[in-house]
Amino acid sequence: MATNAELAAKLLRSAATFFRSIGQANNSLSDQMTNNAETFDRVAEMVENDPLGENPVVLEGDDQADNENN
Repeated sequence: MATNAELAAKLLRSAATFFRSIGQANNSLSDQMTNNAETFDRVAEMVENDPLGENPVVLEGDDQADNENN
């Protein structure tokens, strides 16, 4: 049975493949889709290599980050 991290990484890599396909089919979106694909691949790698790791990137709507800044 796959772990949650393995499943997440697989879904992220599938999304990266999807973004690449969209970029190849639509030149006007190519740069944006390539960037999306690279980001999803990097996050998949992070999830695989350190599933419980923390990332210093602050996400919108992150209540903990909002509380630390107030």
